[in-house]
Amino acid sequence: MASKKQRRTATVKTKQQKRKMKKSVLFLVITALVGFLVFFFLTLFDYVYPPVDGQGKVAKKKDKQEVTVYFSDANERFLVPEKRYVPKEEKPSDQARELVKVLLDGSRTGFVNTFPEKVEVTNVKIDDGTAYVSFNKNLTKNHPGGSASEMATIYSLTNTLTANIPTIKKVKIMIAGKEIDSIKGHIDTRQAFGANKELIVQAVKEK
Repeated sequence: MASKKQRRTATVKTKQQKRKMKKSVLFLVITALVGFLVFFFLTLFDYVYPPVDGQGKVAKKKDKQEVTVYFSDANERFLVPEKRYVPKEEKPSDQARELVKVLLDGSRTGFVNTFPEKVEVTNVKIDDGTAYVSFNKNLTKNHPGGSASEMATIYSLTNTLTANIPTIKKVKIMIAGKEIDSIKGHIDTRQAFGANKELIVQAVKEK
């Protein structure tokens, strides 16, 4: 049978545990409340004072639009379409740039990418129906080469841009804003290319 001292000690320990429990619960409640208030006021601030761009204009969230981009099949003989969503731009050149970024990002459904790694689009200009698409030097530096691979790169780009932007009829590939003879020595890229629908296999995969 427990002595009075033991019972008193047990009672004190129980009270201490209850106090610790209350403090823990109170801490969690306060943390949750503070988090909610921070989120609420940040959201309210963004609503009252919308973010602005570099020119002092209110930055608007851009609508998305569905597009069809083209990657290569496993044998690099045909192009296969893939549905994606990109920001909707007002200027055709900006829209073209978004499409090129999707190609550089690569397929999300298992198709073969038509651009090597570390390639970046540096500029897109549209003049008289021709899109002049400039890349960094990694396009020619990292490209695997070969007629099939070069053809896949050229026509995945050309078919993607002409299919989604009606004002683009042809596409010319450039490096750092300058004309190049070829990507890797097989296909002449001094000319602008039109769409080649014969290379397309109609097997669309959703994102």
